Amino acid sequence: MSAPTNRRTPFLGRMPLPERNFIADALRAETVGGVLLLAAAVAALIWANTLGGSYEAVRGFHLGPAALGLDLSLQHWAGNGLLAVFFFVAGIELKRELVAGELRDPKAAALPVIAALCGMAMPAAVYFTVNSIGGGSLQGWAVPTATDIAFALAVLAVIGTSLPAALRAFLLTLAVVDDLFAILIIAIFFTSTLNFLALGLAVAGLVLFYLLLRKGVRGWYIYVPLALVIWGLMENSGVHATIAGVAMGLMLRCTRRDGETQSPGEHIEHLVRPLSAGLAVPLFALFSAGVSISGGAVHDVFTRPETLGVVLGLVVGKALGIFGGTWLTARFTRAELNPDLKWPDVFALASLAGIGFTVSLLIGELAFAENPVLTDEIKAAVLIGSLLAAVLAGILLKLRNTKYKKLCEDEERDEDQDGIPDIYELDKPEYHLRMAAIHEAKAAEHRRLAEVASGTHAGDDGPA
Repeated sequence: MSAPTNRRTPFLGRMPLPERNFIADALRAETVGGVLLLAAAVAALIWANTLGGSYEAVRGFHLGPAALGLDLSLQHWAGNGLLAVFFFVAGIELKRELVAGELRDPKAAALPVIAALCGMAMPAAVYFTVNSIGGGSLQGWAVPTATDIAFALAVLAVIGTSLPAALRAFLLTLAVVDDLFAILIIAIFFTSTLNFLALGLAVAGLVLFYLLLRKGVRGWYIYVPLALVIWGLMENSGVHATIAGVAMGLMLRCTRRDGETQSPGEHIEHLVRPLSAGLAVPLFALFSAGVSISGGAVHDVFTRPETLGVVLGLVVGKALGIFGGTWLTARFTRAELNPDLKWPDVFALASLAGIGFTVSLLIGELAFAENPVLTDEIKAAVLIGSLLAAVLAGILLKLRNTKYKKLCEDEERDEDQDGIPDIYELDKPEYHLRMAAIHEAKAAEHRRLAEVASGTHAGDDGPA
């Protein structure tokens, strides 16, 4: 009988090729969306601080059928309507992770789930501590718990930092789990007085949506109108309307059947993600991120307990929570860090997760809806906290950028030019035979060139 092995399971190691390719495509779209999100946030700040009257007038402009309870401001349409598209995509991502991604295996999922939970609990604890000591409102405890994956990737794109695929996948998984619990927080803690008739009809609509999917009914002209009706009913029910988007996303099938190159969920996500990342989220940022930033406002952010709690929650709580949760899980399980990476890399990634923009702004609006002045101060705190987290993460990641570039080059190298990175073929005889043929052809060419050069050299040494 062989002796039992004591090898520990590595984490942040190489992913299966299909998973790597899917995540690479998803993150590419998120990066583009994140750059647009960053541009929209900057535009909102400039607009609000130069032509503040027109900014307030535009985002406060109401439109929509009042008879259906949908006479809403543009800011409300962006927060409850457009963000439903964002949460629809988040629902698909979550479903895919649960059935085909990192979260399908409970053992493999334990580490990112625990890290994400600690990365939400610690910021909430930091906020709670600061406001308990300072006598502030505890309503905003959930504001610093969110991570904005698109904004984080935009920061990476702007500072030009490479990240190995495993670190990017870990960041995405953290964000997916983060979104799940943010959804639960919104549903549980920010539900107003319930309209049971509207809620019942919304649930009936979701059941119909599910049955149509299971029957294999196709046609956007069926699902889009039904989705709009479900959203409108949810908006009138008292439950935050974005929950409708999540529910519909979770209903899509995200496993592939024989003959399918994409599951229906992956196909629809591929179609809707550009709308979410390129339009819905940037417009939400445009109508929500516009706050007055002055010397006095910045001073208030660092002196008022509610806003200071948000800043410290994002910058300190997120980094310590994710890093601590990851280290403790690895310490007390059989998980072992990929030898190509170091624990400072995990801390830098944890700091990057402190960028909590879209969902943090949304929760801030919900938490302090009855106090517009404090709402704007909380938004300013989210912006400042996210900026500080981005600067800290940028510095830490830049220190290791040379190593990251080397790892990325190794991951992308395809010397046999078959479309599959070489690192995934090292155990295949066919790969080595192709490489041998390539090297033999190169060797033959060099021998020919050597003979030509030798002949030329001999001719030069001969008599004139």
